[in-house]
Amino acid sequence: MSEHPVHTHPDPRCRELFARMSEYLDNELDGSLCREIEAHLERCHACKVCMTTLQRTVALCRQAGKAQVPDSLSRRLRELIGTLAKP
Repeated sequence: MSEHPVHTHPDPRCRELFARMSEYLDNELDGSLCREIEAHLERCHACKVCMTTLQRTVALCRQAGKAQVPDSLSRRLRELIGTLAKP
């Protein structure tokens, strides 16, 4: 996570907690770590912005659904991948 003048991360734990944000959103963390992340988000504006952005991204991906790819394109991609996989 690079530092940006608008998004400075004053807490040294920002990187560690940032790495767990996806797990947090997927409810894969134990309660104590969830509470720790929530407390951190209350006091760290930069991480709160990151979490909000991640939540919006996940929501947009869910709304988008699965795009249908034409069979001809799918076949061509498989052929190209097969060609690239050969030594």
